[in-house]
Order: sequence, then C-alpha cells, then structure tokens
Amino acid sequence: MAGTTQYRNVDLFGGAIAASLPSTYADVSEIRQVPDNQEVYLDTNGFASIVVDILERVEKPDTEALQFHLSDIVDEDASETKVWTTAEAHLANLPQGTPAYTLFATSPPGEKQKGRPNEPDFVGILLTMVRLEKQKTDILLAINVPHIAGQYDPAAIDPAQGKQGALLEAAVEHRTKLIETFEVKDWDLFVQE
Repeated sequence: MAGTTQYRNVDLFGGAIAASLPSTYADVSEIRQVPDNQEVYLDTNGFASIVVDILERVEKPDTEALQFHLSDIVDEDASETKVWTTAEAHLANLPQGTPAYTLFATSPPGEKQKGRPNEPDFVGILLTMVRLEKQKTDILLAINVPHIAGQYDPAAIDPAQGKQGALLEAAVEHRTKLIETFEVKDWDLFVQE
C-alpha cells in the first residue's frame, strides 16, 4: 500500500554512496556474488529488486544514453520493450545541475526466465540515470518489478492510460524516495578527470 512503506538508510559501495531503501529489501551480496560496480537489493516480501549500477559514461546525448542503458538491461528483449514515460529528474543531494533522467518501461520476461517457476507475465522497469560528466560515469538506479500471474490484478494495469497497479505504484514511491535521498559521500569512488 502506497505511503505506508518503512525506509532505512543504506550505505552502498562501502559507504561511498548512501540512499534510503525500503526496509523489506535485503542485500543480495549476503547470499551470492554481486559485481563490484553493482549493489542489488531484493524485496523479501515479493519479487522486485533495486539495482544500483556504476557504469562508464556512454558518450551519447542524454536521452539516447538512457535508451542505450535500458536496452542493455533488457538485452534480448529490447525490441519488445515498451517505454511509456521519460522525464528529467532532480537529485537534491547531488551538485546543482547534475543531469538525471527517468523512464518507465515494460518488458517481456527474459529468455532466462522462460519456463521457470514464477515466470513473470512482464517486468515493469523504473530506470533513473545520473550523468556524472567529470567522473566519466553514468549511475543507474533500476527498480525491476516482475508481474507474476496471481500476484497482481491485470485489470488495474494499463500504462497507456496511466494505470500502474499496486506493485508499480509502490515502485514509484520507492523511486521517489531513492531519488530524494541518493547521496555521494566519497567522490573518490569515481575516476576523476
């Protein structure tokens, strides 16, 4: 239910970055290996995940870079992925004028998901890209929301009409909190120009 989520401050990348995440999300690195440039948190009460990626800056205009990163995330399903909205974002705890953009997309289940138990009907993706030009870095904040039959009400979802359903409404709230609280505490984490 929107508005009732409890959040906790989380240190990411050894404390170099901090943000507030839902308190029901657990650090995946405690159960399996996660690449050094990534932080992954899974919802212990569902199937959603929050992934923070530090990537080399893509030398493309901002909206093209956002699309490039999305197609990299959805990989083989890029042609079937539908972007519903894109917007500029403002991260209050980053230097004034730091470019940031968000999008909302839906994607079919990836090839790795097909035939598995709990195969999603589709995955909602809330992607935020923060562009750090001097650091030659793009930071991606991705909230992935698998929609599994029996776990959501299909009648409540119609992205073309702005209807997102309960799972995506909760994810939008999580993204808002993540954007509000995201903070770089140690800029030495990045390559400096």
